[in-house]
Amino acid sequence: MTAAKKLMSVRRDWRERDVRVVLAALIIAVATVATIALFASQLQRTLVSSASSFLAADRQLEAEDGRPVPEPWIAEAVKRGLETGRMVEFSTMVLGNDAFQLVSVKAVSNEYPLRGELEIQGDSEGSREQIKHGPARGEIWINPRLLKLLKIGLGDTLEVGNRNLTVSGLLLREPDGGFSLAALAPRVMMHADDVASTGVVQEGSRVEYVYLFAGKEAALDDYYKWLQPQLGPSQEWKGVRDGETLSRSLDRSESFLLLGGSLAVLLAAVAVAVASRQYALSQRDTVALLKTLGLGSAGIGQLYLKRLALWGVTGMVGGFVVALPLFWLLTLLLGEALGRPVAFQLDSSALTPALLTAVVSLFAFAYPPIRRLKNVPAMRVLRSQPGETGREAWPDMLIALVAVFGLIWLYAGELSLVVSLLGGLALLLALLAFLGWILVAMLRKVRGGGHAWRLALVGLYRHRRASLSQIAVFAMTLMLATTLILVRTSLLDDWQAQLPDDAPNHFLINIAPDAVDDVAGFWKERGQPLDQLYPMVRGRLTELNGQPVKEVVSKDQRVGALNRELNLTWMDSLPADNAIVDGRWFEAGQKDGVSVEAELAGKLGLALGDKLTFTIGSDKVTEAVTSIRTVQWDSMKPNFYMAFPPAGGLTDMPATWITSFYLPRDRKNALNEFSRRFPTVSVLEIDNIIERIQEIVRQVTQAIEAILVLILAAALVVMAAVVSATLQDRQREGALLRTLGGRQSLLVRSTVLEFALLGGFAGVLGVAAAEVAVWALQFRMFEGAFSWHWQVVLPIPVISALILALFGRWQLSPVLSVSPMLLLRRLE
Repeated sequence: MTAAKKLMSVRRDWRERDVRVVLAALIIAVATVATIALFASQLQRTLVSSASSFLAADRQLEAEDGRPVPEPWIAEAVKRGLETGRMVEFSTMVLGNDAFQLVSVKAVSNEYPLRGELEIQGDSEGSREQIKHGPARGEIWINPRLLKLLKIGLGDTLEVGNRNLTVSGLLLREPDGGFSLAALAPRVMMHADDVASTGVVQEGSRVEYVYLFAGKEAALDDYYKWLQPQLGPSQEWKGVRDGETLSRSLDRSESFLLLGGSLAVLLAAVAVAVASRQYALSQRDTVALLKTLGLGSAGIGQLYLKRLALWGVTGMVGGFVVALPLFWLLTLLLGEALGRPVAFQLDSSALTPALLTAVVSLFAFAYPPIRRLKNVPAMRVLRSQPGETGREAWPDMLIALVAVFGLIWLYAGELSLVVSLLGGLALLLALLAFLGWILVAMLRKVRGGGHAWRLALVGLYRHRRASLSQIAVFAMTLMLATTLILVRTSLLDDWQAQLPDDAPNHFLINIAPDAVDDVAGFWKERGQPLDQLYPMVRGRLTELNGQPVKEVVSKDQRVGALNRELNLTWMDSLPADNAIVDGRWFEAGQKDGVSVEAELAGKLGLALGDKLTFTIGSDKVTEAVTSIRTVQWDSMKPNFYMAFPPAGGLTDMPATWITSFYLPRDRKNALNEFSRRFPTVSVLEIDNIIERIQEIVRQVTQAIEAILVLILAAALVVMAAVVSATLQDRQREGALLRTLGGRQSLLVRSTVLEFALLGGFAGVLGVAAAEVAVWALQFRMFEGAFSWHWQVVLPIPVISALILALFGRWQLSPVLSVSPMLLLRRLE
């Protein structure tokens, strides 16, 4: 063929409705996956950037042995292009206006913070100010509560050891105001260069040196590889994901984004497969004519392979043209949701899933039905026979299944997610096979007539194969969309329920045993009753089954819990936010055993019956593991790695008590009265952490809403493609009914009812399969409790029936607007 004829062939091909459907499906598939991938990448950068402020850097290096790290370590970081800073943290008594107060001191260098901002007030009545530096030398910033505790004001001096520092600001929020039970409140901040002159930090002092690092991820990872062999047992390298509270929030957000992207991949594959199969069926006469003109099977295969390649390029380009403005719009909406501008950054690597989706969708779903046309004898095709059998399609179905599995696994990287989704689809298809057989058996007895209901039921039976295939595709599409809706509802509800507006924002630490009742009574009198108080004993895990635990655990498995003292407790009942995953909880009167947190148990390779030895001061306590339990670290309540029975091995050990509670901002003054009455009890304020995690929840909520809209749009395209697959046959039947005297109103009512029945039946099946998939995802992937979602799923079959009824009415437009004879001649 000449270039001109090829161009005319392509133009003529693209004027065909089926080709436009394939291209539309491919463009929307690429646009959906590309938009989700780009936005997910943008959101993850925003989340990690926001989360990095928890550390005031991208990474921290903590030295808990009271000694600074070697200078060559910092020099090497600078050499690798990393930004660095340092902090010194310790507790001491300060003197102001003849009053003493125990405070937690954070001394920072000029570079602090590398990430995030501090919030201060220049005076007690002034406005809040966000800044990116700490106090200057000779100055100190203090917690507002210290003004009343020490009866001082801004501009006064505060004595820290041998040094008088000027109070120049009120410290309202620090970016890395981390959640550490070792921290004491109230906090003061000074310059790191002033620490030496105070004389507070001496050899053997309880002090922690913290070094800050920021830079590109690759540089940080390379530096850690260089640093790791040199780290001692008291030195720990930390990232934003190493804290239980924040890492759980980030992991959940990533899991949901991966789920949304995986559903987009599945819907893309379905849309392309349905549209391309219909195109292949419409090409039978063309293939027959080409064969009669002497074109061989190999030539036909090459011809359509070139067309597929051209469609692929068109779909990719068109998809990206649609995706980029959508991505830009979502980035603007994200900035509005966060209340600050978000830098628009295009991650080219995020486009890879879209490219793979287009390629795999074309050659695993679109090419097989077209490829089979070349094997059909010309005479069979000319007689309008399908030219294929179910047995010939089995290899293609196997290829499609492997392609879907590979695409989702490659995109999500979560085997449990892939198994859950495909398991739900398998269950749905099995249920369809059974219910479809029942439906066909029931409809066989229905006879035609002049009623719309009868014509609708007869139409379902007459097109039973098409009806069952349509129900299957509709149900699968609805299952995928419903799964996302349900997981979104359950995930966000559960997540936000753990951080309600009245989530605990204060911890009381170091409560003496004889003061427990008085502390509880103090807050009860002020309308803030304490929920639960827990005893706390500090001890190290030193032996596992009689051997030193650090020798038993692989050195490659760095377990921070082995390098510090753990908070041990005893409990008479399992907390509501804990769940036993192995073993059983302590029975009444039980005196032996220990319950271990599940993640730590996994790192240590613990099993029921293993004996753990704890060193508490000069004493040792050995107990067997009797249960393993999960802990919700982001509940903002006291949580413990190890729990003993009330009459167990910790009973005779010296203990202090701990609790958490919610205190509104307008009642913060009660903390001053509490501190004066209970000066030895430490108050830890964690409002900043609550606000940050709630911000992450808001960010993920925006992403979920955007992804949900895209997935539902893709689902509508799939449904439109499937409905269009029977357009020609239904138009022919409609024209025949009109020729035989059928009224337009009867034709409209019967077709609308037929599609409404298809949609309602598919909706019920899709909802049932979605509930199964959500159960698997909620229980296995998101580690949440499953509950039925009747209030959400009940409207879905009705909505599905309405949408398909509208699609059915749309199909009738040519029948009602064109003369029946003209339509029949065109279709023939």
